[in-house]
Amino acid sequence: MTSSYGMRGRVAVVTGGTRGIGRAVAEAFAGAGALVCVTARDADEVQRAAAELGGAGLAGDVADPEHLRELTEFALRAFGRIDVLVNNAATNQPYGPLMEADPNAWRTAFTMNVEAPLRLVQCVWRAWMREHGGAVVNVCTEGAGHVGPNVGAYGTSKAALLHLTQQLAGELAPKVRVNSVSPGLVRTEMARFVWEPGEAEVAAGLPLGRIGEPADIARAVLWLASDQAEWVTGADLLVDGGTRVRAARTAGGYAVHDRLRSAAPPQPQPSAPPHR
Repeated sequence: MTSSYGMRGRVAVVTGGTRGIGRAVAEAFAGAGALVCVTARDADEVQRAAAELGGAGLAGDVADPEHLRELTEFALRAFGRIDVLVNNAATNQPYGPLMEADPNAWRTAFTMNVEAPLRLVQCVWRAWMREHGGAVVNVCTEGAGHVGPNVGAYGTSKAALLHLTQQLAGELAPKVRVNSVSPGLVRTEMARFVWEPGEAEVAAGLPLGRIGEPADIARAVLWLASDQAEWVTGADLLVDGGTRVRAARTAGGYAVHDRLRSAAPPQPQPSAPPHR
């Protein structure tokens, strides 16, 4: 399988690459023969992931523009090229009704979920991809296309990222392809409050009968970044276990929305890394 992806010897940069979806993405690229550079806030986790992947890593905050410049330079020094960029790091804060959203937390959500991906694409474009080409994959969300309880800030910022993906796809063609993957509910720490407890109930409401695994998303990201998708740009690949089409299967309520109404993610500590 991996030989057909044409990734051997290519370099992929993955943000939020030490846990959850980001780690699965990094593992998928490494398994396909790519060299991987990961970033996240926790320096120990970055070092550990880089060692286990046989790649490189630089700790830092994607909301810091200086870190994004340093990350680009670091990857080029380590590997001499950047063929793929995966913007995965994100925050689901502030959580709750928008009328109660703190303006500073709202700005932080957009800084991390929208501005950081744009800034990093700018850095990589100027440093390598403008001349050599490449592929960008942004991790959005199935929820970017509709509303849901208490996730207004997250959904709005991801809808902006979805539009940014399409805008960049047009502007950076033909040398750089820009696409997105929109996961449904996936078994990550960031979404734990939704799927645990009550996973069986949530899974039963999906046509494919289970919640997603990080590897489900990683395979989609790998394909979009590979030569197998060489005529695909500006696309959003929905990987949601049938979430969007569930109404055709059952007339019951949606357990995910019930969980969003009744539970909340733990408040992040100031030093806690964002992850999926």
